[in-house]
Amino acid sequence: MTAIPALPADTPIRPANDAAALEMAVDILAAGGCVAVPTETVYGLACDATNGEAVAGIYQAKGRPRFNPLIAHVDGLERALGLVDLDGAALKLARTVWPGPLTLVAQRKLNSPISDLAAAGLDTLAVRWPQSDALTHLVRALDRPLAAPSANVSGSISPTTAHHVKDSLNGRVHMILDGGPCSVGVESTIVSFITPNKATLLRPGGLTRSEIEAVSGTLTDSPSNLDAPLAPGQLTSHYAPSAKVRLNADAPRAGEAFLGFGACQGLHAEHRFNLSSTGDLTEAAARLFTGLRLLDGKAETIAVAPIPPTGLGEAINDRLNRAAAPR
Repeated sequence: MTAIPALPADTPIRPANDAAALEMAVDILAAGGCVAVPTETVYGLACDATNGEAVAGIYQAKGRPRFNPLIAHVDGLERALGLVDLDGAALKLARTVWPGPLTLVAQRKLNSPISDLAAAGLDTLAVRWPQSDALTHLVRALDRPLAAPSANVSGSISPTTAHHVKDSLNGRVHMILDGGPCSVGVESTIVSFITPNKATLLRPGGLTRSEIEAVSGTLTDSPSNLDAPLAPGQLTSHYAPSAKVRLNADAPRAGEAFLGFGACQGLHAEHRFNLSSTGDLTEAAARLFTGLRLLDGKAETIAVAPIPPTGLGEAINDRLNRAAAPR
């Protein structure tokens, strides 16, 4: 193993489909460094999930609470089965959906090589095979799973472009791989199968409830406001801009920025962004974090139009509720 390189004062951005950049990223990961990588959901800050020192580097870069577990990213079902026990409904769901925006939480295998720090000391583990050529390549080339939480300062708005990552973590990571804007735009849905054949929704995300229930049956809901989370994204305050967030606003008040949805509300607001003028929840999810970033700092409060709670609206509202929570 080569010595970990020093963090650059100015983190370089390289194309995610460039062979030389990918080779350099593998070398950085093998040495215990961290690389920001595009996925279909958001950009992840990847490190070797079996290396406790590398994982500690991610917590340090993000300022992330160490009781908040990380997701182990894999390059296929076979590697996932070496980390956790998946059978029955969980296995069926993985075979149907992966690669894709779904994370499964299951019992961690006794011989799992994942760092205890990445698992936050739990006997369960979150695993995902993302729809990302770059991340899949890195896992395969390194031959180890990668921990890859969102590539931003903990609790702040998640990054959906390489430049979002640089704005948040410049000088804290070794390299950023640029794969363009993320197609989904919100984090993965997290489903627990800690109880065999009982699917529990821990976090709504890029895969809708109906899509999951069509495969695994009815989802039960888990309390989300936990002092010791079972999975990422369960902290009460999360995905938050520096501005205050006011939800379910039919129109902005004087001086507020406005995050709209559907028909053109808030046209009088000086600073406004419409998630989807046609009311398309898929488009809205993909544009959510971009919209929050563009409006942050433009006003003390961002007023947000009502978002339907169906389909991807469940994930969008989850992120907005956490963004609006007391800090």
